[in-house]
Amino acid sequence: MAWSQDEERLLAQIERHLVDEDPRLVARLESFNDRVRRSEESERRREAKANGEKPVPRRHPRRSTVIIMVSWLLIATLVATLLVLMLRHEAAALAF
Repeated sequence: MAWSQDEERLLAQIERHLVDEDPRLVARLESFNDRVRRSEESERRREAKANGEKPVPRRHPRRSTVIIMVSWLLIATLVATLLVLMLRHEAAALAF
């Protein structure tokens, strides 16, 4: 059932007042909505897999995956920097 324009306008007004009066509650509700959305997507993927259908691809990598990738990149950069410094030091020592 579609909502009337008056109902939609009233809901938009309520939302604006809520955002102005209690931004913490709004942030918590948005976080909850994100978790519910992710849970529903996981459930759809499981059902598609159980039915032999092609699974729905994920839209974004998980936060933990991004953190792990950034960590590995930083570690690799550190190791490469240390190797370069060590080789320069040895080359300078051999020159004298």
